[in-house]
Amino acid sequence: QVQLVESGGGLVQPGGSLRLSCAASGRIFSINGMGWYRQAPGKQRELVATITGGGQTNYADSVKGRFTIDRDNAKNTVNLQMNSLKPEDTAVYYCNAVVATQPLYAPRDYWGQGTQVTVSS
Repeated sequence: QVQLVESGGGLVQPGGSLRLSCAASGRIFSINGMGWYRQAPGKQRELVATITGGGQTNYADSVKGRFTIDRDNAKNTVNLQMNSLKPEDTAVYYCNAVVATQPLYAPRDYWGQGTQVTVSS
């Protein structure tokens, strides 16, 4: 019913930048929060950044000052600008959206398929 498609991952050297994008499509009545999570090999998935429909943001301490999240409510997109990347940022990054598919329906989580970000020299 709802699809999230990510783009923008890749290989970058330490200190470099990448921009991740995610577009939500399908049966969407409204989108509440949107965000990015990541999972490194052997570790649990963790929050990177979230943003509400009103633009309030929340960041993991490890990325504060380096990453910026933004969204376009009209286009149902969310982006993550990642600067000053470090090897420890290497992970699969997942887009998340809390979506109501119909009026009065409780919103639920939807996830993208993930995009690999590798920070290495």
